[in-house]
Amino acid sequence: MDEVDRSRAFLKDVKRIVLKVGTAVVTRNDGRIALGRLGALCEQLKELNSQGYEVILVSSGAVGLGRQRLKYRKLVNSSFADLQKPQVELDGKACAAVGQNCLMALYDTLFSQLDVSSAQLLVTDSDFRDRDFRKQLSDTVKSLLSLKVIPIFNENDAVSTRRAPYEDSSGIFWDNDSLAALLALELKADLLVLLSDVDGLYSGPPSDPRSKIIHTYIKEKHQSEITFGDKSRVGRGGMTAKVKAAVNAAYAGIPVVITSGYAPGNLSKVLEGQRVGTLFHQDAHFWSPVKEVDARGMAVAARESSRRLQAMTSEERKRVLLDVADALEANVRLINVENEADVSAAQEAGYEKSLISRLALKPGKARDPNLAILANSIRVLANMEDPIGRVLKRTQLAEGLVLEKTSSPLGVLLIVFESRPEALVQIASLAIRSGNGLLLKGGKEAKRSNAILHKIITGAIPDSVGGKLIGLVTSREEIPDLLKHDDVIDLVIPRGSNKLVSQVKNLTKIPVLGHADGICHVYIDKSANMDMAKRIAVDAKVDYPAACNAMETLLVHKDLKDTTEFNDLVVDLRAEGVTLYGGPRASSFLNIPQAHSFHHEYSSMACTVEFVDDVHAAIDHIHEHGSAHTDCVIAEDLEVVDAFLGQVDSAAVFHNASPRFCDGARFGLGAEVGISTSRIHARGPVGVEGLLTTRWYETSIFVSLVQIEKTSIHLHFTLSFPIVISQLYWTCRILRGNGQVVDGDKGVIYTHKDLPIEP
Repeated sequence: MDEVDRSRAFLKDVKRIVLKVGTAVVTRNDGRIALGRLGALCEQLKELNSQGYEVILVSSGAVGLGRQRLKYRKLVNSSFADLQKPQVELDGKACAAVGQNCLMALYDTLFSQLDVSSAQLLVTDSDFRDRDFRKQLSDTVKSLLSLKVIPIFNENDAVSTRRAPYEDSSGIFWDNDSLAALLALELKADLLVLLSDVDGLYSGPPSDPRSKIIHTYIKEKHQSEITFGDKSRVGRGGMTAKVKAAVNAAYAGIPVVITSGYAPGNLSKVLEGQRVGTLFHQDAHFWSPVKEVDARGMAVAARESSRRLQAMTSEERKRVLLDVADALEANVRLINVENEADVSAAQEAGYEKSLISRLALKPGKARDPNLAILANSIRVLANMEDPIGRVLKRTQLAEGLVLEKTSSPLGVLLIVFESRPEALVQIASLAIRSGNGLLLKGGKEAKRSNAILHKIITGAIPDSVGGKLIGLVTSREEIPDLLKHDDVIDLVIPRGSNKLVSQVKNLTKIPVLGHADGICHVYIDKSANMDMAKRIAVDAKVDYPAACNAMETLLVHKDLKDTTEFNDLVVDLRAEGVTLYGGPRASSFLNIPQAHSFHHEYSSMACTVEFVDDVHAAIDHIHEHGSAHTDCVIAEDLEVVDAFLGQVDSAAVFHNASPRFCDGARFGLGAEVGISTSRIHARGPVGVEGLLTTRWYETSIFVSLVQIEKTSIHLHFTLSFPIVISQLYWTCRILRGNGQVVDGDKGVIYTHKDLPIEP
């Protein structure tokens, strides 16, 4: 979790930094230079240089680069006969000499593009035995730094007196990690940073799921607990060598941070005091161990912060939301960098396209979630009427005795969601507007996106409320523990697969709000306007196929199957790239594969088609195979329309309009925390009102104002008691249209104007 750590406050005073870059950071898995990563590192160093930091670089990678270059030259110059002979290992010293030239040429080229000068300094173990050399080295580096030149050190393996370049020795230093530690001491650095290919030091091998990152290394505690994995894939000692060097430097007075060289901006995060990587400090054993906040502690902290939020005025809560929107827009570039890294990692891991589609925050495309749209949704939410403390009902119980039913926050919400980082923004803004505390657990595939969004949002929350209003749960193991605390968590909303929702329901006594599936149907009646039907059906599937409100089953009146219009619809869907599967009747008629189940959410460019006898058969099909999410009828026959709207008991039922309209922002809710198919509490897209409960206030109006303060009866219940008849009905959102489609919202102007309720 990237957050400011009070034990790292000293880092704001750092000026001189020694930075060691390992071979695993400089090169790719195939041994070639990691040019993008090296370029990004040089850009970070340029920024630090321009900000007045004195940066000294220790770079590995020469031997690996030299070996790769010499192998290539040898292959080019070899005859077929030469290749048949046993291949002799290349001389390590020759590799070092050639590779050092390549490495410095790369650094020189990259820094020159950034208008930064660099200098090469090669040293050996024996050099440091000479006192005059050490003094001259210090003077030279001091002069270079005063000229804003970045000195680049490496061990001169080409002339090393060691028995083998990769073999540890008992000398003054034995690899580039210990060289970096030695230079930090000799050159009086304020900080040593060792960049690795993992996020920091773990309690065991990083590949072991039981291993946990150690944010602050305490020698007395961790020395005997840590289990190291294999050595570096390319360097000499891997994490073992780094820890050894870090401990030696830290206990000699130089703070050290081991962190990832893969993550963009990690150096800046370290210098800001954020809790990234592993800190080594000579005073660490005096500090109270940095205790991770446990699950219950997070929930309690969120509740305390929510009460401070509720105590604010409506205008102050509105200001918080506007600040959040501004902060998101101000950090678009940073958010996109982190999101693109998540998307790239998901692609490399071979995730399904539908998941990657949900993961991406794509700027500039109307139909995709992007930060400008999200920020605007937050502003819409901020400008809505304050939902807290609204008088929903006022009843005179007796002469001078008035009972009021008012809206109030639920308390603490736990939201578990998968893939979609924009969900974090929507949920957080709704929690702020409704005065609720919030715990969030996103999917691991969106780890970096969620972390940066959480940091920006909580950073915009004033200290009078506290950033702990919104807690980000980073480990899946914490969820079962959180689900036990029904006394401090008031509602769980799982957003994701059927499996996720089922697991959550089975693990908790806390009320659960959500939907397991989005099996949405479009029924085309024989009375339908077929031009309208084609537009709606194509939009329902194609506009955003990964969404839970996309069409998964197309039901068609049997009388339409032989018509040209229906054939045109099939052609249109296929032309858009939709794969069609059929029920028993449609598969044989259309010669398409039979669907293995009618209760299936494709979340992709695929759907099921089936013929039904009439609207009543369509209703029966939906009741048997649907998920009570969103279902649509396309018809002109009013009896058919009334039957469908009146009998389909889904959360949203539409007439002549695309099911893609079933969305919190499109409904004018500002945003949605999720879509509920429950028949208790909130239903359909859940906005601010769905995150509120009610309170009853009973007051005698015959007593003085002072007496009112002392004697008013305040009755509040978690679930709005006493229950009245109106609370025993579930609600359904009915949308009536005349052919509207979403189509990326390009042709829709949302007015969200209140209309009078007809008697």
